[in-house]
Amino acid sequence: MRKVLMLGGSTSQICAIKKAQEMGLYVVICDYLPDNPGQFVADEFHLVSTTDKEAVLALAKETGVDAVICYASDPAAPSAAYACEKLGFPTNPYDSVMVLSNKDTFRTFLKEHGFNTPLTFNYSDYESYINDAERFPYPVMVKPVDSSGSKGINKVYGRNELEFAYNDAMKYSRCKRIVVEQFIEKKGYQVSGDGFSVDGELKFRFFGNEFYAGGNIKEYVPLGETFPSVLDEGTQQRIHDELQRLLTELNMKTGAYNIEVILDRDDNIYILELGARNGGSLIPQITQYATGVDMVEYTIKAALGEDCSDIAMNPSSGFWSNYMVHSTKSGRLREVVIDDSLKENFVEYQTDYSQGDEVTAFENSGHALGTMVFKYSSFEEMFEKTQRLTELVRVELM
Repeated sequence: MRKVLMLGGSTSQICAIKKAQEMGLYVVICDYLPDNPGQFVADEFHLVSTTDKEAVLALAKETGVDAVICYASDPAAPSAAYACEKLGFPTNPYDSVMVLSNKDTFRTFLKEHGFNTPLTFNYSDYESYINDAERFPYPVMVKPVDSSGSKGINKVYGRNELEFAYNDAMKYSRCKRIVVEQFIEKKGYQVSGDGFSVDGELKFRFFGNEFYAGGNIKEYVPLGETFPSVLDEGTQQRIHDELQRLLTELNMKTGAYNIEVILDRDDNIYILELGARNGGSLIPQITQYATGVDMVEYTIKAALGEDCSDIAMNPSSGFWSNYMVHSTKSGRLREVVIDDSLKENFVEYQTDYSQGDEVTAFENSGHALGTMVFKYSSFEEMFEKTQRLTELVRVELM
């Protein structure tokens, strides 16, 4: 029986563990959390951090696996590429994955290769950062270079907000580096979704429309996406072409990507993120519901070096959204209530929270209780109900 090592055992990664087992594989997982839920599904568990590339390599050798797989985890992507490269397994180049995994190196790469990119400043110490305060084209975005899920990201309107933004970004940066980026006023929705390349060619992509928190929740924290994209085919193809150019410049091979793109007021394309991994928040599941393309299975096949050339741009069917279930207050969970008017749209809910568990007021994706998927009858119903999801899905505390 062939073995695979999967990096991470969170609730969102259980689907990949189960898919690998359905494919007849023996699944070893590792995670730095001793109480991760994936260990109760996998065939074997090791308490090893997915961000420690040398430890991941050693574990892969020790367990004699045939592939190392990173599913829906930005921090684990470099470790997977590193171990695979050392072991001669199929992978995207480690150096390229490292470029994609850090916002400062990614922005530098984009600029050097002629892609649109915001004016960017890079820092590893507060003194240099604050000394440049008068140079920043406010408003600016202050971000950790290596976080995910909008952790530590703030929009800053003036000098008086810089200290908080710096400390918040540093708190979530593992390598203790941050970026300050010119704020780009986007046109319409931010483009979000997943893609898949085969031998460097972007063979599949499925774009959606990202929507954000409002009210009492921290600005620019995403709550979910709606699918399919509202963009016309010509614009989607322009984005596709820019992504393809980036994959070619990076010498990427076969694998999945999580994509974040915006168009500015003049329709210029800005690639914000290209993660060398599947999206979280049930994006691969919505992709399969809508197009029939099983991105989880293709990700596993790619890691094993199997033929993925049959993946294709299937037309989308139906109207879908995912939603990060959350509370605006901290406390103990009583229950999550779906309004009667939304029950007919409900598809699934992925969570590991139970009644009585501690809930943290929502400021980033790490505070979400889980992700729900909904299906709608039309664009109109999708957008009307999506705008009211914070009312229609209520988190009640004790």
